[in-house]
Amino acid sequence: MSEHVPLWTALLPVLILGVTGLALLLVDTIRPNARSNTTLSVVSALGALASLAVTVWFVAEGTGDVSTGGAIYLFADAIKVDTLALFFTAIFASVTALVVVAAHDYFDDHDSPAAFYSLTVFAATGMALLAVANSLAVVFVALEMVSLPSYALVAYLKKNRGSVEAGLKYFLIGALSSAIFVFGISLVYAATGSLIFSDVAAEIESLEGLAGVAGIGIAMIIGGVAFKTASVPFHFWAPEAYEGAPAPVSAFLSSASKAAGFVVAFRVFTEAFPIGASLVADVNWVLAFGVLAAVTMTVGNFAAAVQENVKRMLAYSSIGHAGYALIGLGALSGSAAGDSAVMGAAMAHLLVYGFMNTGAFLFVAMAERWGVGRTFEDYAGLARRAPIACTAMAVFMFSLAGLPPFAGFFSKYVLFMGAIDNGFVWLAAVGAINSVISLYYYSRVVKAMFLDDPESSSTLDTVDSRPTALYAAVVFAAVATLLLLPGFGPVIETAEAAASALF
Repeated sequence: MSEHVPLWTALLPVLILGVTGLALLLVDTIRPNARSNTTLSVVSALGALASLAVTVWFVAEGTGDVSTGGAIYLFADAIKVDTLALFFTAIFASVTALVVVAAHDYFDDHDSPAAFYSLTVFAATGMALLAVANSLAVVFVALEMVSLPSYALVAYLKKNRGSVEAGLKYFLIGALSSAIFVFGISLVYAATGSLIFSDVAAEIESLEGLAGVAGIGIAMIIGGVAFKTASVPFHFWAPEAYEGAPAPVSAFLSSASKAAGFVVAFRVFTEAFPIGASLVADVNWVLAFGVLAAVTMTVGNFAAAVQENVKRMLAYSSIGHAGYALIGLGALSGSAAGDSAVMGAAMAHLLVYGFMNTGAFLFVAMAERWGVGRTFEDYAGLARRAPIACTAMAVFMFSLAGLPPFAGFFSKYVLFMGAIDNGFVWLAAVGAINSVISLYYYSRVVKAMFLDDPESSSTLDTVDSRPTALYAAVVFAAVATLLLLPGFGPVIETAEAAASALF
């Protein structure tokens, strides 16, 4: 940051999202009868894109980078703006922009579209705040800022029994996980006397009688993070919530909300509970996350392979991808260079995943809009009526499976190589085997769309309608997935530079 610019401007990406959410409420309040779905969608998209633009500008300028003076601390060190925070904020803003554009068509006949846009943008604001949190108190408050709008978004279709049921289940399980998480925080505070990450780390190293208390607290925080990232065995809410929620909401939760869980995990466990210090409290969280990663990707992929509903398949697939990203924590060895490489690879995978997974769920939203059904058989012959959209879906499927030359292949390759270089060959092997398994169910979608014959031509008649905004969002996500191919070098370099500041 320039010497003449106030330090609080480092929070501009977060503030822009928050102001956008308030502006949406203002528009809805001033002109409740004349509100336009288009206006609300445009305001939301412009706010998200403005936040993204400022974030990219900050990264290009080196804001919070070690080379330009290091991280920027605000509010008695409770907020920390660095490259890692900006990297994740870029993911949140990108996914939010895609979702609110797609929602223009999905909710065009809804009674109160303003509620959807404001809830989505406020949830994104909470995610951006999570990325800059440097205190366990801020982490909890920001997590609730994400969770409360998310519960309402899942149950947004109030007349749809599946949506309301999914929202209630998500709320009940989410409330329980929040209670466990905040109780873990209270135990850590009781043992260390601080909530600031660096102070907690310093105190844990010198614990004596309260080491067991801190250990229980850390274990509870692991449980809270596992819930937020939909990791096994805290994953059972995800398929229910993603299947019952409106498809744009499923896209938002499975991509942006999952990344929010990982920014908490990466930040808290490397800065507040460093590997050596946490062993004092008898907690080997690296081993815990390694086991979680292996079990999560295996359960997620095997469960996805037996689904007949495309949306539910994608839900279990997103659980599998949580397992891949967990390698970023489960393959740490204590070597600064190796650890920053593997965590940077996990961050890069989350960025690529944000585009390809959001695009896949938005394609499902388009299929729902067309009324073609939700099973693999319902997608049969869809490419004949919607070749561009189906080609985009094929890009998402092959990229999620990790096939070359798509961006998903490179992000997985760098991630698995990082694990191997750190000595976790078994974890990389489990990941590679699961990627092969995933090819089966991803290819089923492509086969249905391009090779199978529809049961009757009448099922595809509604495909003639072109939801322009949804189309644009799906195609843009596909283009971004492809463009990340030549642009993967700068992405992985930025991610590794951001991760290196943690070690």
